[in-house]
Amino acid sequence: MKTKHKTINIDGINIFYREAGEKHLPTILLLHGFPSSSHMYRELIELLANHYHLIAPDYPGFGLSDTPSKDDYQYSFDTVTQTIEGFINTLQLSSFYVFMQDYGGPIGFRITSKYPERIKGLIIQNANTYLEGLGEWAMKIGSYQKNNDPEGLHQYKNYLMSADGIKEQYLSGTNNPNNIDPISYLTDTAFITREGNNEIQTELFYNYGVNFSKYPEWQDYLQKHQPPTLIVWGENDKFFSKSGGEAYLNDLKNPSIHFFNSGHFMLEEFSKEVSELIIEFTK
Repeated sequence: MKTKHKTINIDGINIFYREAGEKHLPTILLLHGFPSSSHMYRELIELLANHYHLIAPDYPGFGLSDTPSKDDYQYSFDTVTQTIEGFINTLQLSSFYVFMQDYGGPIGFRITSKYPERIKGLIIQNANTYLEGLGEWAMKIGSYQKNNDPEGLHQYKNYLMSADGIKEQYLSGTNNPNNIDPISYLTDTAFITREGNNEIQTELFYNYGVNFSKYPEWQDYLQKHQPPTLIVWGENDKFFSKSGGEAYLNDLKNPSIHFFNSGHFMLEEFSKEVSELIIEFTK
């Protein structure tokens, strides 16, 4: 079934999203990470379109959604979540699964913990809710902050947003770098390096630390509500290592956990395998 490419206005901001599948089928909301967009889910959407109703938005400042200046929009995880909440409510998504990766984790957990009655289940890919599993790159960011080295942090942030840094995020830890279609990191690079986008991304990058204080709240949500959860994890991810996926066992009684010999964007290599796990998980 062909994916449709749509735009909807949420509080004055045009949000681009991909949609596939019939609306009477179970809905999966797919929340992307950094430095990507809904583009990261393109293969998975095609593989699942006969089984589910799939919705994958681009956040403000990402992909094909509007990129208002930081003077006109507050680029924080709270504000982006509010925009995605408005998106969910405008599309009248009343019951759905949430697939979340990287930045999609703190956005998704803000939503799922606020609306537990709407959530049919979670699909988590390399998105931490625990301090366990912060990988080499995340620890490097933390060391700059701990050592009060704003210049080092600034330079590393700029590297992660550069063409070379984005390419490394896609290729590092992969089962085989030849499996990665260059169009993925070139697409992200084209969006992230647009004029004015560095300022936007910097605001959200520096805001990421607010999420750590919310981990106990999200862990409490998991422990209290026990949402059915499928965890699919690139075990060589330098942002979120394997122990970050294993940490969900602290609060979930029976999650389905699967590790893959891949990195941060493991769907680039294992979309087919993940699609099969999702179909089995939702039976």
